[in-house]
Amino acid sequence: MTARNFALNQMTLGCTDYAASVTFYSMLGLTQIVDSPSNGYARFEAPNGTTLSIHKSDGGPSGTIIYFECEALDGWCHMLASEGVIFDQLPRDESWGWREAKLRDPCGNPICLYWAGENRRFPPWRMGA
Repeated sequence: MTARNFALNQMTLGCTDYAASVTFYSMLGLTQIVDSPSNGYARFEAPNGTTLSIHKSDGGPSGTIIYFECEALDGWCHMLASEGVIFDQLPRDESWGWREAKLRDPCGNPICLYWAGENRRFPPWRMGA
């Protein structure tokens, strides 16, 4: 039996600085829907309903990479840079058909802001294509 109708809708990242992480994810444009600083926990919602949580931990970043897709990628990155967000890589076209920008949250978790259009779900090398 296989799962057919599922969607990734929640991710939780560790953070070492709760306030800095809340500020960062709010600046990206996520709406904070849970605020529990005494528990070191916050949850955010993206415009499409997908949620991202942070939870205070003693560890550093994990091997997880969070991807946020945005059609107006360059404008979004320009706005974030003007607000002081530091990028590891400004938007650029990649050989796999995505346009990507890379940065890190205050805990060092890697973030990829991208635009892939149809290439996200239907790349030329998709199985069965």
